[in-house]
Amino acid sequence: MTAQSIKRRLISQFHRPRGVVGRAVGWFMAHRGSNRQRNIWVVSILDIQPTDRVLEVGFGPGIAIAELARRVTRGRVYGIDHSEVMVRQATRRNAAAVRAGRVELLHAPVDRLPAFDTPLDVILAVNSLGFWPDPAQRLSELRDLLRPGGRIALVSQPRCPGADAATTERAGRELRDRLTAAGLTDIRVETLDLDPPVACVIAR
Repeated sequence: MTAQSIKRRLISQFHRPRGVVGRAVGWFMAHRGSNRQRNIWVVSILDIQPTDRVLEVGFGPGIAIAELARRVTRGRVYGIDHSEVMVRQATRRNAAAVRAGRVELLHAPVDRLPAFDTPLDVILAVNSLGFWPDPAQRLSELRDLLRPGGRIALVSQPRCPGADAATTERAGRELRDRLTAAGLTDIRVETLDLDPPVACVIAR
């Protein structure tokens, strides 16, 4: 196996962690300082209310889920992820909230969304949109899950080699354009000064 093929296999694990290597990737994502800062920051700027119903698409090891569960005490936090390894890790990380019925984590891809009995208040996706099949269609489907005035937050911290503030700015513009095309409005962009910076684009 060549170095290039090993690199490709490792990168694919960040897309969909699986097996023993996937468990190690999940541990790395959960403990990497910038990942933790990014997820905690994003939840902090969303004005989450105790009664909100929130969905995270692609929750990984469940860092943002834990932050959401701290704030949502009378509502419900949902998560979907297409990696069984991530579902297991995030469930363990949020075991108390799962047992209490405040968090529900599902093994599901974004193109096969589960049914929700009532509309959602907030939908969050952190560094996952680039892996979605047909993102425009997926955003339209997610928009339809929101209550009137509900919000979608898309987050990007570019991980490509050489990524810098300009890379993040371009990523933010792309996310804003996608949300506009999906019929969302009242769009704003927030930035966290990491290396590279994080862009969070929020729309109603």
